[in-house]
Amino acid sequence: RALVWKTYEGFKVRPYYREENLKDLNYLDTLPGEFPFVRGNKKTNNDWLVRQNIFVSDFAEANKKALDVLGKGVTSLGFLFSECNKITKEDLAILLKDICLEAAEINLVCPTDSSNCAKLFAEYVSEGKWNNDSVVASASLDPIGSFVLKGKLDKKAISRLKPTIEKSKVLPKFRTIAVHGKFFANSGSSIVQELAFSLAQGAEYLTQLTELGMNIDDVAKSIKFNFGIGNNYFMEIAKLRAARLLWAQIVKAYEPESDCSAKLIAHSETSRFNKTVYDPYVNMLRTQTEAMSAVLGGAHSVTVLPFNAIFEETTEFSERIARNQQALLKEESYLDKIADPSAGSYYIENLTASLADEAWELFLNLQEKGGFIAAFNEGFIQAEIKAMAAKRDKNIALRRENLLGTNQFPNFTEKIDTEFDGSLFEAADLTEEGAEVETLKPYRGAQAFEALRYTTDVYSKENKRPLAFMFTIGNLTFRKARAQFSCNFFAVAGFSVIDNNGFATVEEGVAAAKAAGADIVVVCSSDDEY
Repeated sequence: RALVWKTYEGFKVRPYYREENLKDLNYLDTLPGEFPFVRGNKKTNNDWLVRQNIFVSDFAEANKKALDVLGKGVTSLGFLFSECNKITKEDLAILLKDICLEAAEINLVCPTDSSNCAKLFAEYVSEGKWNNDSVVASASLDPIGSFVLKGKLDKKAISRLKPTIEKSKVLPKFRTIAVHGKFFANSGSSIVQELAFSLAQGAEYLTQLTELGMNIDDVAKSIKFNFGIGNNYFMEIAKLRAARLLWAQIVKAYEPESDCSAKLIAHSETSRFNKTVYDPYVNMLRTQTEAMSAVLGGAHSVTVLPFNAIFEETTEFSERIARNQQALLKEESYLDKIADPSAGSYYIENLTASLADEAWELFLNLQEKGGFIAAFNEGFIQAEIKAMAAKRDKNIALRRENLLGTNQFPNFTEKIDTEFDGSLFEAADLTEEGAEVETLKPYRGAQAFEALRYTTDVYSKENKRPLAFMFTIGNLTFRKARAQFSCNFFAVAGFSVIDNNGFATVEEGVAAAKAAGADIVVVCSSDDEY
């Protein structure tokens, strides 16, 4: 019982599972590629698309970069626009010049709810030389997601999606609507919350668009989910499996003509929540396990954010590393070769079932409140995420949740000379003037520690950096353990620390502390000797 783990997700995890723990899981008798798709959408492999995002400020330059990375292992391109309303078909022609649309997925990501990009892309492809059935693409039209971050929702925003979906039907594999679960994940939600709120948002699109007279198969096939992937390795694998299981049941309730309409297509992006400015190369380790979780969970495509993406413009080196992290998973680990690679794991199968149960309960709670938009207007979703974020923040502050190099085991010699504005250490507030509701504000769990340490770095440019001296004396075991704790404690704030092997007498330690010019002296010994 002492080894049972209580998760953020609201259920308990045992230290081990056995075969008998699988007997009540009724989806285990299905095959990969079969409804309810918990075992993946593919029958014979687990291949996924390697996606890299490109910010579009100049269409010709973005095209040049796209052609370059397509030769370096990328099979999916995300074009991130600053403004979509002004894009013309000629602009798209420049952006997509010489790109084989049948060989690489194209994703158009717009910050506005304009459907201009989606319509233009459908026209551009239809008028070209491409086989429409072979073009895989998406547009990130998500008025509800915009509402979550900005606080305003045009009453006609969802109805305007209808003509866009109808026009893009000429491209059977073009998904125009996006559900951004990563907004919840990056705001401090639990995995259950991200899953339940994402499914509820997807169900909102299904309900409103079918009520406008649209065919359920057309609507379901136009939706793509965008999940964040955090550092809870096994839980994130189970999340994608549970997401497919629950989404299949939700779509099935609308009575589609084909079970294929119930497939959940998930793009996974490594989360920003646990990334750090200090000791940034550790971000590579975080994104590696996160990418593995997404792949083993059966993601359609994966974006590994470069290790420095949160604090500076990405470089050729950081982008190359991010691409190669996925190349390693394919070319050296062969994770793309086996359908449902996590199948039969007692642990993962039980996590999948537990996540599905908890997320379904929360999903039904939202439906009783009238659906996602009604629950968000009521403030229920914001309150749930804020409560979870506060719990996570407390655990990070108490180092019960570790961010290596930031709140635990920092690099003692690391100092940041770069000048950052304060926004790097604050939550992102995209709330628009006249917002009707409280919005979600994505942030990083490390920000409070980073702000503390950065303040020390700035102060120390013109002043003496505070120095903590470890006065180690007496019992060897206790003094070493307490010195290590204390060194970490002060170093996470950017203080210099001096550890010592141990002093034979008090007088010797006092003299050494004075000679070092210590600002803080920490006595490290046993309780009895204190």
